[in-house]
Amino acid sequence: MSEQGEEVDFSDTWDRDALVAKAKKYAEKMLEAPRDGWEFALWSSFCLEFLLRADLSDYDPALLADIKDVNNLISATGYSVNIKKFIPKTAATNDIVERLSKVAADFTAELSGFSLRHTSLRNGELHSGYNAFEGKKQSEWLPLFYKTCTFLTKDLSITLADIFGDDEAETAEKLIIAFKDDAAKAVKATINAHATVWKQKSESDQKKAIDISAVWATKHAGHRVKCPACQADAIVSGDAISSPRKSIIGDIITEKQEYLPSKFECVACDMKIAGLSQLAAAGLGDTYVKTQSFEASEYYASDEANEWDGYEPDYND
Repeated sequence: MSEQGEEVDFSDTWDRDALVAKAKKYAEKMLEAPRDGWEFALWSSFCLEFLLRADLSDYDPALLADIKDVNNLISATGYSVNIKKFIPKTAATNDIVERLSKVAADFTAELSGFSLRHTSLRNGELHSGYNAFEGKKQSEWLPLFYKTCTFLTKDLSITLADIFGDDEAETAEKLIIAFKDDAAKAVKATINAHATVWKQKSESDQKKAIDISAVWATKHAGHRVKCPACQADAIVSGDAISSPRKSIIGDIITEKQEYLPSKFECVACDMKIAGLSQLAAAGLGDTYVKTQSFEASEYYASDEANEWDGYEPDYND
């Protein structure tokens, strides 16, 4: 260690067990709060974040490092950093989720999407005047919260009871089962009903509807898919879950951004599905990539110009 450096132990910053212990501490605070209050949801978001970080650390602590500064990576790998008063910085939560989705094969779009939304609400609660968790019904988030935590604890080779206690783990299991069954039953009934009506149409009416749907799908924002009821071109749409990634080839700038679907619509058979749980049950819950291309001269035009004019986005990467 050089003279300008200070010997400070930052091992807990990256330590899997320390992160698990912190998740458990926040779970205890969560369960002390009224279930119908915003505090219950807020503490749950802290618990979730540290389970996410613990799981990623279990793969390799270096994956937690904010890579904008190589000294963070050095610290995460267990080496001392010869910088006075150095304080290591971990990656932002959305980066943690993205990295975990790449190393944990079964960390699905449904789980990663919920993790991003729930921790984003926490950020809104803490860093703005927005009361992000006020009025949120448990049924809107708690089953998916426990489903996500179940994956994370299993991946960490511990149990949900290790974090939430035996009684709450039992409650969580019931919520997950009910959530899965209700979503599957609802979407299956919806698909079957529209498929039945579709089959009653004449071949000419079906063809006309499919042709109209194909044209409609090319003109609407979202990702083209085949309708599970009639097999016509349909659209899923949703919210961005990553920042745009830019690449340049010649004079063309391409932006790609990942989206998590939340809605489905088919104009051929008039079927609509809303909610990630039902979309997942219908096989429509995968993330999609929105791709847009621009000429460099237009992309860097003055703010007064409309940089989107004249460009048709490709929503079907």
